[in-house]
Amino acid sequence: MSQDAKASASRIALDRDLTIYNAGGVKSQFLDALEAHELLELDLSQVAEIDTAGIQLLVLAKRESLRQKRSLRIVAHSPAVRDAIDFFDLASYFGDPLLIPARETP
Repeated sequence: MSQDAKASASRIALDRDLTIYNAGGVKSQFLDALEAHELLELDLSQVAEIDTAGIQLLVLAKRESLRQKRSLRIVAHSPAVRDAIDFFDLASYFGDPLLIPARETP
């Protein structure tokens, strides 16, 4: 793999739920992308459901990015993802801003 490919960013727009049922495939997708790119952006705006397995996958991806000295950013959070990150008090762990779109404000 060329140095240019390693330095480029990769954006994964996940179009399925982050649940135990999808954990194996999503784990491979995340780890392969981290291996190939210095910067991985996760677009989770289409994730309708997330369970503890999904949270574990996000934590694994973050931990692996730190271990490999790479960057991982969540660039879009669905309401379900925001709720789960808030419930587990992980916002500071991931370090990404949790923006609430104006249409969702009360």
